[in-house]
Amino acid sequence: MTLLMPHIASRLFGAELMVDPGKLQAFLIGLGARIVDGGVTLPGIAAVNHVAFEHGRPSDAMGKLGDPIGSAYERANAGDRLVQRVGNVGVIGIEGTLVHKGKFIGQSSGETSYEGLQAQIARAGRDPNIKGVAFEVDSFGGEVNGAFETAAMIGQLSAQKPTIAILTDFSLSAGYLLASQARQIVMPETGAAGSIGVITMHADMSKKLEQDGVKITLITSGKHKADGNPTEPLPDDLRASLQARVDRRRDAFAAAVASGRGSRLSVQKALATEAQVYHGEDAVTSGLVDGIIDPQVAFSEFVKSVN
Repeated sequence: MTLLMPHIASRLFGAELMVDPGKLQAFLIGLGARIVDGGVTLPGIAAVNHVAFEHGRPSDAMGKLGDPIGSAYERANAGDRLVQRVGNVGVIGIEGTLVHKGKFIGQSSGETSYEGLQAQIARAGRDPNIKGVAFEVDSFGGEVNGAFETAAMIGQLSAQKPTIAILTDFSLSAGYLLASQARQIVMPETGAAGSIGVITMHADMSKKLEQDGVKITLITSGKHKADGNPTEPLPDDLRASLQARVDRRRDAFAAAVASGRGSRLSVQKALATEAQVYHGEDAVTSGLVDGIIDPQVAFSEFVKSVN
């Protein structure tokens, strides 16, 4: 076994993800052979070919502390361009793969960083000229790290100013977590929302190593130092521990959604979806979204209401 791209592998295997399984399969099909020698895929899962956010948003591979993205724009006297505006309405895109810090997977997949979103949300909140904010959402989700903090910021912004999440297509997993914090969610008939769940993967390469005649000896200090390593099968106790961890994350996901949606979608109802994806009117009936409307019409009506 050879980890050809260990940095990417570390973000996929053993990491908690809030991403639709079909999108995860697309990652593995596209990058699997570049991550693990011989490739790796998810059995029985159809890949989703979804490209959003082709033209980029303000987010570079920077650090996080001290608001470096926003500060860099302000040093360049471009702070007023950090949040796109239509009249006195700010527009913030939540599109493509959601990652914690800066760019990562690549523009072929499309991405938005949580740190970039946080910089925009903070400025939209404290800019007196921005009277309301529309979040344009088209995402199958992404990383857990950074998602809850960003959702909390959207919730705080929604307490200050009118907000709306307009789904131009999909709002799944972490994408839905963020959308749920807006005061209102709308989408077109062909849109989809949901996937309120968490997923993690463990790659067991032990048999492949054996076939290749390779024996790896791990020398560790600390009983759990090598937990979950790919050179051996996943022990039952560690599997149970990982299951408990993703269950806790799902509970937190449902609680955050309920906080944003209020009486429209309780914690119990969010959990009862069992991470199902809801399309069209089914998403309205389930309480995940508030209405079916053309995104352009929804945006025009929101701008009028704010003005």
